[in-house]
Amino acid sequence: MSSTELRRTALDATHRALGATMTDFAGWDMPLRYGSEREEHVAVRTRAGLFDLSHMGEITVTGPQAAELLNYALVGNIGSVRPGRARYTMICREDGGILDDLIVYRLGDAEAASAHYMVVANASNAQVVLDALTERAAGFDAEVRDDRDAYALLAVQGPESPGILKSLTDADLDGLKYYAGLPGTVAGVPALVARTGYTGEDGFELFVKPEHAVELWEALTRAGEGVGLVACGLSCRDTLRLEAGMPLYGNELTTALTPFDAGLGRVVKFEKEGDFVGRAALTGAASRAERNPPRVLVGLVAEGRRVPRAGYPVVAGGEVIGEVTSGAPSPTLGKPIAMAYVDPAHAAPGTAGVGVDIRGSHEPYEVVALPFYKRRK
Repeated sequence: MSSTELRRTALDATHRALGATMTDFAGWDMPLRYGSEREEHVAVRTRAGLFDLSHMGEITVTGPQAAELLNYALVGNIGSVRPGRARYTMICREDGGILDDLIVYRLGDAEAASAHYMVVANASNAQVVLDALTERAAGFDAEVRDDRDAYALLAVQGPESPGILKSLTDADLDGLKYYAGLPGTVAGVPALVARTGYTGEDGFELFVKPEHAVELWEALTRAGEGVGLVACGLSCRDTLRLEAGMPLYGNELTTALTPFDAGLGRVVKFEKEGDFVGRAALTGAASRAERNPPRVLVGLVAEGRRVPRAGYPVVAGGEVIGEVTSGAPSPTLGKPIAMAYVDPAHAAPGTAGVGVDIRGSHEPYEVVALPFYKRRK
């Protein structure tokens, strides 16, 4: 494969048969939408949507010191994660800048001599994370393995997703908590069934061998026909996560920001034993954030119809007081929305006089608390 050739998932032919509009996403040829991205978005909010997320980067870490390695390499306390559970965390540079946000699953048995973890990185950062973990593994009795080609990843999201999946699996979905994963069989296919969604809805992620992806997609499609499940692309995934106030790497999270700058200092666990990469810098960042709070990530809701985009200045009183990180029309609110980092003095919900500079025109916006949308449980 040439360096310019896009990677294709095991479901590529399925997407094309469904008439998907494809796009280059982090070097992968991925479905952007199949028809109307608004209809796909609404389907996930009200019924169910089926996603191909096989571009995500799976990295397996095993060995007697796997937990110690991950505690050193990441900012979270991975040693305290029980088998069958998952944790949201980050990997940072020595200077505290965020390399990526991650989900780490602990697999296998607590009694096993060698622990088994799966680290799931964003597609755009998978190689960076793999290289960092490999480098940081020096001196630990642990193995870091690139498993990006070992998995296809399907996700079914939305209020009808538990019923759809229950009709196909022997896994105990009622006992599967949020941020957990367990092995099971779905439509006869061996899978790791996880519940860690990125849409603001209940839902499940299914890690399977690539050769099983098509049959599983077809089985889920058939099982969801009666309740309105539709195939969904990356475009509506972005508007869904934006409404849910969930950060996207490259927008709300970058190497220029520490977790404390991003308002996510809670993921940094200083109390864990031993050193970890970035500890000294992050200790300083935490102290600075207490004394001189950084810009705050807030929600903005448009009073008009113009859509803000990443990089647009946020203004108040003729001064630039922040910057939009993500913006889009919100199908649920019926208005354009954005996430933005703004000066603390303008971060309180309801702050008056805040606008977004959209090509020279200062459009009025309401400051609101995140998330914009929270599902009823």
